[in-house]
Parts: sequence; C-alpha cells; structure tokens
Amino acid sequence: MKYAALVYYQERLIQAMNEQEWHDLNQECLAGVERLTDQGHFLAGQALQPVERAASVRVRDGEVLISDGPFAETKEQLAGFYLLDARDLNEALQLASRIPPARFGTIEVRPVRELPPRDMGDAS
Repeated sequence: MKYAALVYYQERLIQAMNEQEWHDLNQECLAGVERLTDQGHFLAGQALQPVERAASVRVRDGEVLISDGPFAETKEQLAGFYLLDARDLNEALQLASRIPPARFGTIEVRPVRELPPRDMGDAS
C-alpha cells in the first residue's frame, strides 16, 4: 500500500543551522532515501522551497483567487514529502520515524487514496 509521509518543521530552526549542519542534514536525508530505495519502500519524494516562495490558489464562484504563502499559518511548514510503499500503517509509521527531519518537526503519514478508473463513456 502507498503512504505519503509529509515532512513538517519550523523553517526558522533550519534557517538557524550553519552551512555544515545544513549539509550534514541533507546528506543524512539522501542516505535515508538510498536505504529506503534499497529496501523497496521509496517510490518518490521531493523537498520543497521555503514557504515565502509559495502561493495558494482558490476558485470561488468561478473566480480565481491567488494569495502569497501557504493556505494556513502554522507553527510548522510543509518541507517535502516521501511516497512510501509499506505493508500497512504500522510499517509506514516505522519507516517515517527514520526520516531525519522528524527530529526537528513532524512527519504526517497518510494512506494514499487511489482514484477510481476514469469513465470512458460518451464524451459528447
């Protein structure tokens, strides 16, 4: 089963790291991805740019509304994600506990909801 492991942390903690600490954390994350890949659990993942680079889009009554920043102000910001393949939620939680930024924030683990096949009926 597929699980999304969403990585949240306070960006100010990361921004306070010196260059070597930041480098070491990134190397630890890369090694973790390599380990998950070797074990057959890593399907995809990406780190995200800081929230000041984010924009949010909403459509209300046919009007597109765009605002700077994330949808909600929170103590922790979404920093990236891992898409994991795990036998069950317990295994996904165990895998997520080894994601290095868990020491600084939170890893939210959620089962992926598979969409039903597209209806191939009459498109007219």
